[in-house]
Amino acid sequence: MELQQIRAFVAVAEELHFGRAAERLGMAQPPLSRTIRSLETELGASLFQRTTRSVSLSPAGEALLEPAKHMLATQQAAVESVHRSSSGEVGRVRFGYSHPSSRDLAATLVAASHERNPGITFHLESTVYADEGLERIMDGTLDLALVRWRRRPPLIAGRPVAIERPCVAMPSSHRLADRKKISVEELADEPFVLLPARPNSNLRETAMRLCLDAGFSPRTVQEAPDSQSISALVAAGMGVTITFDSVAAGYDSRITAVPLDLPNEATQLHLAYRLDQQDAALSTVLDVAEAVLPTVR
Repeated sequence: MELQQIRAFVAVAEELHFGRAAERLGMAQPPLSRTIRSLETELGASLFQRTTRSVSLSPAGEALLEPAKHMLATQQAAVESVHRSSSGEVGRVRFGYSHPSSRDLAATLVAASHERNPGITFHLESTVYADEGLERIMDGTLDLALVRWRRRPPLIAGRPVAIERPCVAMPSSHRLADRKKISVEELADEPFVLLPARPNSNLRETAMRLCLDAGFSPRTVQEAPDSQSISALVAAGMGVTITFDSVAAGYDSRITAVPLDLPNEATQLHLAYRLDQQDAALSTVLDVAEAVLPTVR
């Protein structure tokens, strides 16, 4: 059965008059009659009982009517779904991020997008660090990521949505915990808890670079896979860690974070995506992001 046949059948079934049905469909009556006869031949059953004065549904026609309406409704729903997808009203966005600060920003964007465009769903990945996030945007396994970089990579678009400053996190009982600022040089003899070298994190890279610039290599006593684990280890007294103020804000209450005396050292967190992206749903999400995650300077 073709949709044209089904549409013709439903029109006649509802009008019970070939002339009115033809007018409703915008066609002449003879082609409509031929379409109905073709459908009846295909099904091997008469769908209408015809007299010179009336048209009524046969038992076979009665049986076909509801399924036929359902077929037309399904076809219409499919067309509307494609239109919504093309306009960015529905779709799926794969979103990667890491660290507590990124999660708060991600949650803000996802919640606002759901409120404004409930047809767009998100696949969220919460342990995506800078290099991995950028690589996966380029290979197409992520659409969007919150990442840090010092120089924008080629073919990546994005804008800064948060500014983060380095600090040192330590147990609140630490001898330096009551300081207003600390120089990196003062940490030369401290044991460190850091993220692992792989997957590469801008946070670890920043900590290593600051220590090396201060003339020492950090004595790493333990690596931990995420900020929550680092927080627990620092709170337990295992060592200190260099992190960002926004990350330290989510640390254990037994930890004190003291700013590092580096007035010109700040990192921007970027909302990143492919420069040549053409996905309508992602474009809609980026429009929402402009409102709820404004650009910082």
